[in-house]
Amino acid sequence: MADIFISYARSTARQARAVADALRREGYSVWNDDNLPTHRAYGEVIEEQLALAKAVVVIWSAEAVRSQWVRSEADRARGENKLVQLSVDGARLPMPFDQIQCADLSGPAMAHTHPNWAKVTASVADLMGAAAPAPSAPRRTSHAGGGGPLLAVLPFDNLSNDAEMEFFSDGVSEDIIQRLSRGAGLKVIGRTSSFQFRGGHKAEAAEALACTHVLDGSIRRAAGRVRVSAHLVDTRSRTTLWSDRFDRDIEDIFAVQDEISEQIAAALGHAFDLDAKAVDVGAYDLYLRATPQSDTPEEAQRCIALLELAVEKDPDFADAWARLADASAHHLLFEPYRGRPARAKVIRRHAERALKLDPEHPVALNALMSLEPPFGAFVEMESLAHRMMQARPVPQGIQGTGSAAVQFHLNVGRLREGLESAERWLKMDPLNRNAANGVGFYLCGVERYGEAAEIFDAIIADYDAAPFSWNALVTRAYMEDWEEFDRRMQPDWLAAHPLRELRGILPLLRVWRDPTPENLAALAQRVTTGSQAVGGIQPGTLAVTARAGLVDLAYELAERFPLGPQGNSRDIVGINAYRTELLFQAPYKALRDDPRFPTICARLGLVDYWMTSGAWPDCATEVPYDFKAACERAAAEVPKEPFWPS
Repeated sequence: MADIFISYARSTARQARAVADALRREGYSVWNDDNLPTHRAYGEVIEEQLALAKAVVVIWSAEAVRSQWVRSEADRARGENKLVQLSVDGARLPMPFDQIQCADLSGPAMAHTHPNWAKVTASVADLMGAAAPAPSAPRRTSHAGGGGPLLAVLPFDNLSNDAEMEFFSDGVSEDIIQRLSRGAGLKVIGRTSSFQFRGGHKAEAAEALACTHVLDGSIRRAAGRVRVSAHLVDTRSRTTLWSDRFDRDIEDIFAVQDEISEQIAAALGHAFDLDAKAVDVGAYDLYLRATPQSDTPEEAQRCIALLELAVEKDPDFADAWARLADASAHHLLFEPYRGRPARAKVIRRHAERALKLDPEHPVALNALMSLEPPFGAFVEMESLAHRMMQARPVPQGIQGTGSAAVQFHLNVGRLREGLESAERWLKMDPLNRNAANGVGFYLCGVERYGEAAEIFDAIIADYDAAPFSWNALVTRAYMEDWEEFDRRMQPDWLAAHPLRELRGILPLLRVWRDPTPENLAALAQRVTTGSQAVGGIQPGTLAVTARAGLVDLAYELAERFPLGPQGNSRDIVGINAYRTELLFQAPYKALRDDPRFPTICARLGLVDYWMTSGAWPDCATEVPYDFKAACERAAAEVPKEPFWPS
């Protein structure tokens, strides 16, 4: 039984978690809907927890004022004299709650650091019937789960006057992360997150990453010599467990990395397999320069050219082979379909070369999964996804928008399972934009739009990728936040956040907003004409058309046209082309709720996958018909459609 029940609207999920964490530090047990079990009806669980709680903390916001759930929970708490109110945005409270004291916690400060936080804790303590318990020592949440050590390797400082050594100093830290991640006894935070902390911000790393240990250091180069200094700190006691200095010829830098890794292993009491071969210095420099700055095919081509030189210099450089395969697989998504199978064979050889050197290299596995067609090969994709889930996290330094393994669950309709996987990835690498994008996409899929919008907006603040920009825009349409949607449709926003190949979908969003007969007729004409010109229709277009209310048109077009590319110049290319992900997201339930939906799934190979694996999509228990029986009929009557154009 939890002492405190927290009620809030989705747009304030971040503040709600901060409130929950702060109350737990005060010694209370706290329940919110993050704790909902997957096997029970949520309404039943909420009723139970409301009844058991001694205090109900309601977090008011503009969205919460409009939420029937929040108002109902607040009314229940008011009737039982256990309501504690706080506001995070100064929204005017509805009657009769405006007649009850409410702590104003609006402003930039988080809950537990706000000057008015004491009012909340005093009210909670009063409802508990005793003074508030003495605060316990702050508890860290391990990203890895369990109580084992969690290490953050920070980017080593470049103390040389040579700016070129910045690549080299980052490379030292990155290589240590890669080596330690392959070990079995230690969890290491991903490069994406730990490399956010440089210079004066390094002091913030331990708290922000909730790690138990930090490795930091510096590199100084003079002529042909390099000095590497490193130290390992226990973040709880703030004591230095180990430190050392290495003076070497520049050619021996990777031997120095091996020594540092061995010393860290000894300090933490773990044994690691550190038999990785030293890498050619020139090849490593090329590898670092091939870190992508955007998801464009032009950027992928730049990286490919550098990585081809890297593997030529060092044919046993697994990371370079893996990234070469991944960048090439990403570029392939923008190439004509007829030439892809031949190019894929070459890319597959690159990935397999990396896997021969490092059998579970996550970037190489990601590349192989990207080579699979968007539909029709779900069994093969699941096998690769399983391997990726067992491997170390996919780093941010890849093309595209994230791990193909995390996206797999979305493509087969298992959104709840996918959200759990995406959140695990984000916990291991909390500042990785690819990981955050995966979580945001799944949050949209399960109708948690406010949380998703916060994530997408944070991503696009400093990174140019069309899918990220599209996610940030379309989420506002899901929320029916048309004022913000209009602002983002202005030329200045679109110039700063290009949609590129996704721009053609914008007319569909306009129809969602204003579904007049004229707009619907124009949409129907546009979709029909486009399908005729291409000779096919994407699965996602069917979902979007049905959401506009044109369900019969969507199924009529599905019957008339193939669901994949036709090998002509009008085929859709890009990261999301012909994928099945939109079929299963919450905003597109109109297509799923029609009993004809399983026939589309059978053509895509989804029914065959579900029946073979027994892993049915979430919608199997949500649609208003016997989904499994309809799938069995479709499997017997509808042939599977090949993806590749003949």
